Amino acid sequence: AAQQDLDVLTQTCGAVPERLFDTQLAAGFTGYSTPSLLSLLQSELSVVASKGDRLTDWLRRPLTADQQTYAAGDVAHLLQLHDILTAELISLGRLEWALEACEELRTRPTGAIDPEQAWLRLKDVRILKAKARGVAQSVTAWRERRAAAVDVPVRQILPDLAILGISQKHLSTPAELAQSRGVEERHARGAMGGEILAAVAEGLRREVQMPSPDGDDLERSLRPAVALISAWISEVARTERIDTALLATRADLVALLRGDEDARLARGWRGELLGEGIRRLLEGRAGLTFDRRGSLRLIDIPSP
Repeated sequence: AAQQDLDVLTQTCGAVPERLFDTQLAAGFTGYSTPSLLSLLQSELSVVASKGDRLTDWLRRPLTADQQTYAAGDVAHLLQLHDILTAELISLGRLEWALEACEELRTRPTGAIDPEQAWLRLKDVRILKAKARGVAQSVTAWRERRAAAVDVPVRQILPDLAILGISQKHLSTPAELAQSRGVEERHARGAMGGEILAAVAEGLRREVQMPSPDGDDLERSLRPAVALISAWISEVARTERIDTALLATRADLVALLRGDEDARLARGWRGELLGEGIRRLLEGRAGLTFDRRGSLRLIDIPSP
């Protein structure tokens, strides 16, 4: 999606576009699940675009002919894709929903991530125990700072899988580092390998606790509601062919259950699609049942 572009514009220009149409986000309202530009072009326009080289150094000049062709192809079909997706959204009655979501993305606060907190964004980070958390924090912080210094995405420096693998072993030599899951030869050799091992050593000296996840301080009686409503939201996403990632996070649901008047599920297109159903469930005016196909359905409960 456009988040990385918006971050770059904010950092370098101090501004973002006045209008935004994110093709990946918009496609999520038409049945796609976080599609890449390549898959959208192939599905909607029958265009097979070049994957390019993800390790290309775009600061080096002059650009090669292949680099120029790839860069042009990355934007050449966007207007046509915009028109096709807009037509599909209009036919589904969801254009306003998509535009609202794009505006939400455009105006979302941006800013640099605190390197010392970046480890909490690692996938499966909660499987880490004791010392492994300190190593994950230290190595991820190193990755954030190195990526910022050379101006590349963090996963080009070291993938999440490698950090998780490194964190679960007390590595101390380049040979051990090279054998760790997800680590490539370029990571283990030379200055980079030394920096990673130094970060590991620093992490082993730390005592890091895992923060409580959002909503863990909810009253115990509300926790079943979170699980039940989350299951219904997933069913709505499947039935309505909307990317689940667009509908709601656990934090969104917790905010609504706490009575937050500005909760995303209480307003806009999410409120229209989900808010009333959730309120009916919480007030006992509706229930959930499985139909003959095993799908979860919201049903009215008659007043006593």
